[in-house]
Amino acid sequence: MITIAVKAARRAGTLINRAARDVDQVTVTRKGRNDFVTEVDKGAEASIIDVIRTAYPDHAILAEESGKSAGTKGGAEFTWIIDPLDGTMNFIHGFPQYAVSIGVMHRETLTHGVIYDPFKNELFHATRGGGAFLNDSRIRVSKRTRFADALIGTGFPYTNMSNLEAYLTMFRSVVSQVSGIRRAGSAALDLAYVAAGRLDGFWELGLSPWDIAAGAVILQEAGGLVSDLNGEADFMKSGSIVGGNPKIFNLLLRALSPVEKTPAA
Repeated sequence: MITIAVKAARRAGTLINRAARDVDQVTVTRKGRNDFVTEVDKGAEASIIDVIRTAYPDHAILAEESGKSAGTKGGAEFTWIIDPLDGTMNFIHGFPQYAVSIGVMHRETLTHGVIYDPFKNELFHATRGGGAFLNDSRIRVSKRTRFADALIGTGFPYTNMSNLEAYLTMFRSVVSQVSGIRRAGSAALDLAYVAAGRLDGFWELGLSPWDIAAGAVILQEAGGLVSDLNGEADFMKSGSIVGGNPKIFNLLLRALSPVEKTPAA
């Protein structure tokens, strides 16, 4: 299955790279506030689905642009979760931080993940129980243990501003305690970067399953931890995710959920 995911990601990446040579000619449609889709998103998604359907016609698919579709037999145990171009805003502006993200879920368990950065030709991939890799090299989360030394990734609210105040409270808490925060604009790549030790942790609110499915598998297989804001495994449904190496994960989770301690009696 991972072979098919890699094949699909690389095929979509070829299409994206071709379009990136003349991005000003790409047709862009507004889906909502600060939410755009391009003909490249749609074309890349179609190419990914074609590869998957050819290999696994009975599997279900959940894709950002085309939604959910059942396999030929319906009630599939496997669901492919696809973001054909995570970081569309970056792509539109020629900012080279975007990726193809493909995750596979077996029933309720994420089992495979592929994140492909076509600009840098970096392929992050993992299968549950098999470790995480960047191209052909094994990757592990960082060994950093001090929160004050940590570099943390995040994503600002940009379409739904209802979480803005809550996010700003979290941002203030974290930025005052770590060495730096980065917001690059692709949650999939942020999670992959934590897996590769380039970031020590990451959090974001209001994400969709296709933003995080592949990255969660890769990060876990690289030795990291992933949860929702409550430390539970409900991030695929809640859309709020926290990840990091084991030590930084716990410190980040604590910083995001400050609790007023009642003085001992």
